[in-house]
Amino acid sequence: MIKILILCTGNSCRSIMAEGLFNHLGIGRVQAFSAGSFPTGTVHPLSLATLKCHGISDQFYRSKSWDEFKNLPLDILITVCDNATGETCPIFPNSPIKAHWGVPDPANFAGTPAEIEAEFNRIFAMLEKRIKTLLRFPIEEMGKDELTQKLNEIGAL
Repeated sequence: MIKILILCTGNSCRSIMAEGLFNHLGIGRVQAFSAGSFPTGTVHPLSLATLKCHGISDQFYRSKSWDEFKNLPLDILITVCDNATGETCPIFPNSPIKAHWGVPDPANFAGTPAEIEAEFNRIFAMLEKRIKTLLRFPIEEMGKDELTQKLNEIGAL
């Protein structure tokens, strides 16, 4: 099983939704986790509502530090923050493949409640498209270079 860690700064929105999507869509193929470099300590309620609205469990998510995963052998590390490309990442065992899939933070979106909900759904759809695209490939059989290339191409979608 491919182990994936999705990193974001606060681990309250984007990385949580990506974790849920990966575990839901990639069941039996991938095991995803999410964490933050500076976790907020809470998961944004609209992240959970968005997952639930799309038929994905909204249970058992929590905002956590990437330190919890520093001893877990990972295969893939994906950053989803807009500004994370320049952020320092901890050293993880097994030298995971790293990719950047930056998306805007819906928690920072200002608008009416309906507009904010629509923004969460828009970000969810962006993540879902990327994750579904990745899972179409035989990632379990791909070499490191090929998988790195695909991850980078998908990050540009």
